[in-house]
Amino acid sequence: MSITIALAGNPNSGKSTLFNALTGSNQYVGNWPGVTVEKKEGKYKKDKSIKITDLPGIYSLSPYTLEEVVSREYLINEKPDVIVNVVDASNIERNLYLSTQLSEIGIPVVIALNMMDIVHKNGDKIDVDKLSRLLGYPIVEISALRNKNIDKVIETAISVAKTNHVHINSFDEDVEKYIKEIESQVSSVSMSENSRWYAVKLFEEDEKATANLQISDAERKTVEDIIKRAQEEFDDDGEGIITDNRYTFISSVVADTVKKGRSGMTTSDKIDSIVTNRFLAIPIFAAIIFLIYYVSVRIVGADITDWVNDVFFGEMIGGSVKSYLEGASVAPWLTSLIVDGVIAGVGGVLGFTPIIATLYLFLSILEDIGYMSRIAFILDRIFRKFGLSGKSFIPILIGTGCSVPGIMSTRTIENENDRKMTIIVASFMPCGAKTDIIALFAASVFAANGAWFALTCYFSGILAVVISGLILKKTKNFAGDPAPFVMELPEYHMPLVSNVLRTTWDRVRAFIVKAGTVILLATIVIWFLQNISTSFEFVEFSEDSSSILEAIGRTFAPIFSPLGFGDWAATVATMTGLVAKEVVVSTFGVVAGLGEVGPDTDSMIKYAASVFTMASGLSFMLFNQLCIPCFAAVGAIREEMRSAKWTWFALGYQMVFAYSISLMVFQFANVFLLGNPATVWTYIAGAIFVAMLYLMFRKPKEAKEGAKSAVAESGK
Repeated sequence: MSITIALAGNPNSGKSTLFNALTGSNQYVGNWPGVTVEKKEGKYKKDKSIKITDLPGIYSLSPYTLEEVVSREYLINEKPDVIVNVVDASNIERNLYLSTQLSEIGIPVVIALNMMDIVHKNGDKIDVDKLSRLLGYPIVEISALRNKNIDKVIETAISVAKTNHVHINSFDEDVEKYIKEIESQVSSVSMSENSRWYAVKLFEEDEKATANLQISDAERKTVEDIIKRAQEEFDDDGEGIITDNRYTFISSVVADTVKKGRSGMTTSDKIDSIVTNRFLAIPIFAAIIFLIYYVSVRIVGADITDWVNDVFFGEMIGGSVKSYLEGASVAPWLTSLIVDGVIAGVGGVLGFTPIIATLYLFLSILEDIGYMSRIAFILDRIFRKFGLSGKSFIPILIGTGCSVPGIMSTRTIENENDRKMTIIVASFMPCGAKTDIIALFAASVFAANGAWFALTCYFSGILAVVISGLILKKTKNFAGDPAPFVMELPEYHMPLVSNVLRTTWDRVRAFIVKAGTVILLATIVIWFLQNISTSFEFVEFSEDSSSILEAIGRTFAPIFSPLGFGDWAATVATMTGLVAKEVVVSTFGVVAGLGEVGPDTDSMIKYAASVFTMASGLSFMLFNQLCIPCFAAVGAIREEMRSAKWTWFALGYQMVFAYSISLMVFQFANVFLLGNPATVWTYIAGAIFVAMLYLMFRKPKEAKEGAKSAVAESGK
C-alpha cells in the first residue's frame, strides 16, 4: 500500500534524525512550491512505496513564521495519509502543544515519543498507555538517535493511515460550546472536511488560515457575535482563550502521566550553569574554538598535512607522473599542464584536506552533543546589543561549513529587516573554502602562531558581524528592534559515532567534489593564462614573463597595493577567489609550481611565505574572508533577497567593508607594529576608522515607512 507520512515536531525534537534514520540515502532536498523554505522528502528504506515528508521544525501552527504557514498549508492542502508527531519526551509539556493543534486538522496522528533514553536516564517515568488513552492516539516509544524502535513507528503509521480520525478534546465545555456553535452555524465550515480546524481558527480570528473559506457577510457577522460573547465571558480574546485551554489540558495530562524521578538540576543544567554563565561563556567558547584550531592546524597541519603536501602530492604523485610523462615523450606543455597545473593546483587544495576534515570532525561533535545550540543562546546576548537577533547567529554558524546553506537558512528569521541584514553578513565567517586559505597562511606566513592566526580569523568574522550590525541598524532600511529569540536547549548527550562520521564525511566529500570539478576547471584556465603570452604564444614562466595572467594581475595590482598585497599573483588569486575561495590556494599552487622554487606542493607554502609579511598576510586573509563570497553564494544571496537592487547592495557593502577593514589592518600594523613611516594611505585609513566609529555610534534613524516585522508572504 502506497502511503504518505508527514513528520511534524518542534525544533530539536529529533524529527530530522528520525527522518534520516528512516530514509537513509533515499531522500532529496528542494523548496516548497512558491516559497523558499527547505523541503525534505524521502522514501522509507525498507519499503519504497512509503513516502516520508519532513516538515520544518515548528512550535505551533499559528501564522507567526513562514515555516508554520508552510507546514499547515501542506497538511491542509496536500493531506498526507498520516502524521507522525515527533515529541521530545524529556520536554513533553512544551511539545504536546503542537500535538493538540495537529489533531484538529482531521488527519490520523501517531505520536513518536522520542528521547526516551534521556527520560530513563533522568529517572523519570511516563505512563505511555494512560497518555495514549487521554490523547486518543497510538504512541510509540523511540530513540531516533540510537535507532531504537523506529521501524515500529512506520508499522503503526501504516495501521492507522486513512482511518477515521478523532481530535484531542483539549477545551473545557464552556469553550467547546462556542467552537461547536461556529462549526454548526457557518455552512462553509460545516461542509469542510477540516471543519474542526476551521472552527477553531475562526474563533482565534486567524485570517490567514481561513482565507480559503468562502464566508458570507452574514456568516462573518455570526462568527463575530459568537467571539464577542466568548470574550465577554472569559475577558480575553479568542486566541488567548484557546491557548490557555490548551495549556490547562496539557498540564493536567502531564500531571497524570509523568512522574519526575528526581528534583533539582539535571546534568545538562549543571553544565549550562558553567558554559552559559554570563562571564564564563565567551572565554569558554573562545578556548574551545582555539583548541579545535590548534589541533587542526598545529598538530594535524604540522605532521599529516605536511606529509600529504610534500610526499603524497609532491613526490609520489607529482614526481611519479612527471617521470612517466617525460619517459613517454609527452609534449612538454602537456606535462607542465598536468604536473604544474592540475596536480600543483588541485593538489594544493586537497593537500589541506586533513585540516579541513579535522575541523569538520570537531564541529560535528560539538553539534551532536548539543553545545552549538548554546553558542546561539550565548551570542544572542551580544547580538541583541548590536541590533541583531540571536536567530541571526544560526545562519552564521551554518555558514562556517558553507556560506550557501547559511544564507539560505535566513528563511527562519521572521523580521524582514533582520533577515536581509543577516544575508549580507552571513558569509563573513570562515567557511570550509576559506579555511583552506587559513591553512595555507598558518603553514607559511604564520607558521609559528598558526592556531592564533586561525582563531583571529574566526572571531574577526563575529566582530565583522557585530560592527555591521551597529552600522546597518542605524539606517532607515534596517532600523527597528530585533526579533525576539526563543530557543529550547536540547539535553547534552554523548555524540553518536555514526552521526558524527556521516556529517563529517558529507562535508569533506563536498569539499573534495568541488576540488575535482570547479577547482580543476579553474586550475586549467589559470595554467593556460599563465602560459600564454599577451601575444597569444606559449611562454616559459619567469619573473620577466608577459603572460596574460600576469598582465591581468599587474593591471589590477595597484587597487590592492594599499592593502599590502599589490603582488600580481596575490591580485589574481583574489580575483579568481570570486569563483570559489579554494581557487585562491590553487592559484598560488599553479604560480608557485611554475616558478624556481620547485614543482611540489610545498613550494606553494614557501612562495606564500616569500610574498607576504604578517601584516599583508593578515590583510589578504581578511579581505578574502569578508569580501564578495563565491559565485554559488552570490546566487544564494540573489535568491534570498528576491531583488536585484538588494543583491547589488549586499555585494557592494561586502566589498567596501572588506576593503576598509583590510586597509586599516595593514596600514596600522605597518606603522604601529612594524615601525614603518606613515603614508597618505595611513591617513586615509585613519579617516575611515573615524567614519566607521561615527556610523556605529551615531543616533539611529527612524524606521523606514512601512518597514515592520512580518512573515514573508509565500510566493513573493
